Amino acid sequence: MKPRRRREMNMSKETFYVTTPIYYPSDRLHIGHAYTTTAADSIARFKEMQGYDTMFLTGSDEHGQKIERRAAEAGEEPQQYVDKIVATFLDLWQRLGIEYDQFIRTTDENHQRVVQKIFQKLYDQGDIYLDKYEGWYCTPCESYWQERQVSEEEVCPDCGRPLEWVAEESYFFKMSKYADRLLEHIKEHPDFIQPESRRNEMISFIESGLDDLSVSRTTFDWGIECPVNEDHVIYVWIDALSNYITAMGFLSNEEKFNHYWPADIHLVGKDILRFHTIIWPSILMALELPLPKQVFGHGWLLTETGKMSKSVGNVVDPLELIEDFGRDAIRYFLLREVQFGSDGTYSTEALIQRINSDLANDLGNLLNRTVSMVEQYFSAVVPAPAAELEVDRDLKETARETRERVAEELEGLHFTTALEELWQFVRRCNKYIDQTRPWILGRDENKQERLGTILYNLLAGLRQIAVMLKPFLVDTPEKIGRQIGAQQNIRRADWEDLADWQALRPGSRVDKGEALFPRIDLDEYFQQKQESSRQKEQEEEQEEKKKESGEPDNLISFREFKKLELKIARVVRAERISGSDNLLKLIVDLGQEQRQLVAGLAGHYSEEELQDREIVIVANLEPAEIFGVTSQGMLLAAEDEDGSLALLQPETRVEPGSPIS
Repeated sequence: MKPRRRREMNMSKETFYVTTPIYYPSDRLHIGHAYTTTAADSIARFKEMQGYDTMFLTGSDEHGQKIERRAAEAGEEPQQYVDKIVATFLDLWQRLGIEYDQFIRTTDENHQRVVQKIFQKLYDQGDIYLDKYEGWYCTPCESYWQERQVSEEEVCPDCGRPLEWVAEESYFFKMSKYADRLLEHIKEHPDFIQPESRRNEMISFIESGLDDLSVSRTTFDWGIECPVNEDHVIYVWIDALSNYITAMGFLSNEEKFNHYWPADIHLVGKDILRFHTIIWPSILMALELPLPKQVFGHGWLLTETGKMSKSVGNVVDPLELIEDFGRDAIRYFLLREVQFGSDGTYSTEALIQRINSDLANDLGNLLNRTVSMVEQYFSAVVPAPAAELEVDRDLKETARETRERVAEELEGLHFTTALEELWQFVRRCNKYIDQTRPWILGRDENKQERLGTILYNLLAGLRQIAVMLKPFLVDTPEKIGRQIGAQQNIRRADWEDLADWQALRPGSRVDKGEALFPRIDLDEYFQQKQESSRQKEQEEEQEEKKKESGEPDNLISFREFKKLELKIARVVRAERISGSDNLLKLIVDLGQEQRQLVAGLAGHYSEEELQDREIVIVANLEPAEIFGVTSQGMLLAAEDEDGSLALLQPETRVEPGSPIS
């Protein structure tokens, strides 16, 4: 995946640098992986809309004993093992519309080189020394524990899994040396650790006494070689935590580093808050670098059976959710359902209820009603506003107050309340329809000017909603823009553009499209999932039988083939898609309806050659967005070795919509 906004540094702009923790490669993605990153993506989008030179960093933490063991179990080299898993993260971020500026891997050469320099510097100044470690160690958490911290069950205080007794030579970082200074910083900077409850926990932890920290290992090899002793590898605390500065050019690109550091916000899960608010600041103090302005420790996204875990079997697959509901619905739920900073519960029932109530009923109905009335009363042309009444001024004032409150809530990372403020305005627009009753005005020819003002205000309100949604959702703002005739306007809009209520141009055309978020029948959805699960099990059994019998693995059953609806379609018109070299948009006649298809035919057929041509299409393929255009099917063509295409078409003219059997 290529990040959207990686551009040259803008030295004249104020910067905003937000990070997620770098994720430990896991062979099973779950919705919790998407939670922090979606929040970071949203705040970065918002700050960019405000005019900041934003930097959004995420990545992967790829060294350690756990990775080395899992790779060995899989019969792979560690690098090969992590490469495959990191690819799944990149795929998830792309599907969620995560627009990071930089993705760092701790196996990157520059990162490893700079980490060695950091270790050497701390060693040379006496902040790292050689000693022996003996005590309890949790491999999954990569955490050492003192005997006083471990219960009789000898399990990890964090994750509850069995601890290992470790005795080995190790280099130690003098973390205790910086305890008083760190405690003073936390107390003098109340916003450094948020939310406040987490801040109090960390103060208590430091006041109980800090031990020096083991920062090297000898019992595994998968790590960065220690520059002062080749028998040691640098441990995670200096390796992984340093990513926030190595990615910004520390000791390699000072101009970039000085431009972006210190970070404005580290977003982390509450389970790793101690590492980011005690260990990491102590290392930065030893390096004489400024500390990040804030570390925000959010809660967990739980299921009804507790924290998501592969071993428990309650993992929720985000890719499956995106496939079923679309990425914007998932992003909306993650940001709307759970107060950021607190634990929250995920359930598919709650997700569907949010889709139906907020996205389908409130927003979807507002858009549908408004565009339908513009089509009905003004032939799909955006009317010009005229004289205002008090109800109109109240709507505009509510919009102004909403954008101020949404911005204020986003500044505090209050995503839930920011979206609730925005939805209050969505509901206010629906109420405005009920107050002004445009369907009654539409019956009176003498009321057309007033009707036009009402409908213009509704379109302007929808534009405001779409622009304010840009930090949160990926596709919905432009879908709204496409229907209200303001797609480019919304795409280019910054936060300050919300001040212009009349940015929508009268005379442009609206174009009612598909429902933004179709309502979902809860019982029907779960019934389909059960049927799909049974079918998958049957297919897996059939695959096993094929393998045992030696049959080719690319065969499909006649039942599967019968699912395809192949029909004759007649091309009504074809036109190039702006910005694409090879894509054409085709409007085709299927007898009872017309469809829109997107096909890569521009290099093989002209628009005129396709006019009135009969082709074969797959008519029951689910719609897809291709280059910003909805495609409702797929045409069939053959490709020669030289890359030329030939359309499949009937020998003689037949009626459009005729099935192929």
